[in-house]
Amino acid sequence: MSLMDLESAIRDIKDFPKEGIIFKDITPVLHSAPLFAEAIGHFADAYSEKRPDYIVAIESRGFIFGSALAYKLGCGIVPVRKKGKLPYKTIEERYDLEYGSAAIEIHADALKKGDKVALIDDLLATGGTSAASIKLVEKLGASIIGINFLVELCFLNGRDKIKGYPVQSLIKVK
Repeated sequence: MSLMDLESAIRDIKDFPKEGIIFKDITPVLHSAPLFAEAIGHFADAYSEKRPDYIVAIESRGFIFGSALAYKLGCGIVPVRKKGKLPYKTIEERYDLEYGSAAIEIHADALKKGDKVALIDDLLATGGTSAASIKLVEKLGASIIGINFLVELCFLNGRDKIKGYPVQSLIKVK
């Protein structure tokens, strides 16, 4: 398996979730044990020298990759969820969408000063959710040692919102 195999497995779904959008469907990667292992292996390789204490996984497909990566690296996982979905005391960060705003949360005791964190999600688009997740991690005193995406939609310039952090995207869509 290779990165080209990963890229060719991702399906384009036109007009989903609304007209004019081409959705990148990653479920074929999840369906294939060899492709899923390839993706997790590439993510893990980035941490061969400096291991994170935690994987911070962004809702919801980030949970899939984050859980497998945390297991492979032998570290914990911390979920970042939409507002109102976590059961304990949280801190929140608001961010702008194309039309409106949204908020994400993390448990207030999920991380502490000095923790090393790798952030993961399935896709980097405009970067709003990732930038908000970074702010949550840093509010808790942890440091980000890497950010990982399966797919990056380069034409949306999401990296501009997360400059200054090491970013790994396995598939880049120009």
